[in-house]
Amino acid sequence: MAIALKNKQKSRVVVVGAGIGGLTTGALLAKDGHQVTIYDQAIVPGGCASTFKRRGFTFDVGATQVAGLEPGGIHHRIFQELGIELPKTTYCDPACAVFLPGETEPINVWRDAAKWQAERQRQFPGSEPFWQLLNKLFKASWRFQGRDPVLPPRNIWDLWQLVSAVRPDTLITVPFALMTVADALKLYGLYGDKRLKTFLDLQLKLYSQVDTDETALLYAATALAVSQAPQGLFHLQGSMQVLSDRLVAGLEKYQGRLLMRHSVEQIHTTSGKVTGITVRNQKTGETWIEEADEVVANVTAQNLVKLTSDKSLSNYQRRLEKLPQPSGAFVVYLGVERKAIPPNCSPHLQFLYNQDEVIGENNSLFVSVSKPGDGRAPDGQATIIASSFTDADLWWQGEEKDYARIKQHYTEEAIARLGGYFQLTPENIIHTEAATPRTFAHYTAREKGTVGGLGQRLANFGPFGFANRTPIKHLWLVGDSTHPGEGTAGVSYSALTVVRQIAAGFMLD
Repeated sequence: MAIALKNKQKSRVVVVGAGIGGLTTGALLAKDGHQVTIYDQAIVPGGCASTFKRRGFTFDVGATQVAGLEPGGIHHRIFQELGIELPKTTYCDPACAVFLPGETEPINVWRDAAKWQAERQRQFPGSEPFWQLLNKLFKASWRFQGRDPVLPPRNIWDLWQLVSAVRPDTLITVPFALMTVADALKLYGLYGDKRLKTFLDLQLKLYSQVDTDETALLYAATALAVSQAPQGLFHLQGSMQVLSDRLVAGLEKYQGRLLMRHSVEQIHTTSGKVTGITVRNQKTGETWIEEADEVVANVTAQNLVKLTSDKSLSNYQRRLEKLPQPSGAFVVYLGVERKAIPPNCSPHLQFLYNQDEVIGENNSLFVSVSKPGDGRAPDGQATIIASSFTDADLWWQGEEKDYARIKQHYTEEAIARLGGYFQLTPENIIHTEAATPRTFAHYTAREKGTVGGLGQRLANFGPFGFANRTPIKHLWLVGDSTHPGEGTAGVSYSALTVVRQIAAGFMLD
């Protein structure tokens, strides 16, 4: 996986941000012999995959499920490389139970492929040719991604890694590389199937930030199939924090350092080459400039352009200005009595409501429910985490009283909607808390508190996206703004790409 350094002087690597992408990058580079320091302004590592505790409950901040822990999966590969123990997990099965407006029976996305096929044939008669196309594209794309291509390539080494990953079985994807999911639905005469399209819109919004009309087909093929065996989505025992804690252990195992409550205020460059950073200790207010041979930014593309005044990134700024702003998230965290949870409740659910039941400007909720004994709630109790996408700008307008009023309205509306499925009587609710884009901005430093990357439109997908190798020499970008996109598995692939690029460049110097 990584290239070990032999008899070479260690390079000084600074990683900006201790999300999963930054922790993975730092741990792998430390194992390769680099002198690594990770800085993050938050209290705990993990970014949008971290947790917080209230009254005996442990709440996952954002991400609530993990892909890539199966043998051969990206997290499995990285944990083996670092020599650290895999976290204890259970499969999410079904991966999600989806409730469409006015329906009381869910569409269950089963892990077993045959069971899921039977479910979708029953739910969406006549759609099987479309699903079979997705399955073929997924298998080809999955094998391609497993060969660690570099997308988009920015030099000869990157291009060679990309070309080397191509096989005859990859060619099936070529005719579909510039198609959206909507194009494929039209190809099979299914675009007018409102129920199928609604289901796909709901699922794709979770994974790609955009709907069938905009999501790149090749991305959707993976996003919609990765929950089936032999892959799958995993529920971590304890909390999502376990994933970042294991990566921190891997970092420290190889003498890497993690400094929380330290914010990076500027990335310095000279003649188009990175030279170091300005760091602020948030406890003391002390600032200093730290020299670095490599700087890896585990931040959004929007944050990256604000961290340096180097004109080499002006093209990034122009591209970002042309893109629709990423979504924010409104999240309600509930600690409840276990009796509030219906029997046989799926750990993950999606609800789409009629337009007259809109929550703010949104009418859907993605819900995660803790399992008995999974470490997230005391005996006889449970956590419910419900999130909806929201316009991030809404939460930065007006005065503080306006913000508080909107937040309270969203909270009440979300609980009211959830009350149609869960028994959320006052005596069953123990703790209530809500997070907005302003909350995410405060704790993760993401620009305007947006989540989930740039959206997997054709203009941002794969070869058309933002590269890990930036125009500034020795400055790298990892995270959900880069290929292959959001999720802990996606940002870990991004991290692995940067580690390989740095190692290759170091060996060639």
